[in-house]
Amino acid sequence: MALLEISVVPLGTPTTSIGDYIADVVVVCKRSKVRYKLTDMGTIVEGKAGDLFKLAQKLHETPFKKGIKRVVTSLSIDDRRDKKVKLEDKVNSVMARIKK
Repeated sequence: MALLEISVVPLGTPTTSIGDYIADVVVVCKRSKVRYKLTDMGTIVEGKAGDLFKLAQKLHETPFKKGIKRVVTSLSIDDRRDKKVKLEDKVNSVMARIKK
């Protein structure tokens, strides 16, 4: 299981707000039936690495469907193969260390 952190930023929007475009990206995640978490700076998705790469392509393409001419997408993938990893595991691990 792998984690994908993705940030899709449409450039050249009519206003400085990109919330409507991000909402469209989140809808694609929902329809893909993957576990995801929206954060202030991006979206984290859980799944198999190959599936995550395919999903990243779909998410990147989403703003273009609304007429945007330029999109900057940043990806980070944590593909751990020695054990199953879930969305909340990394945060829970750090929080447990803080409480010690």
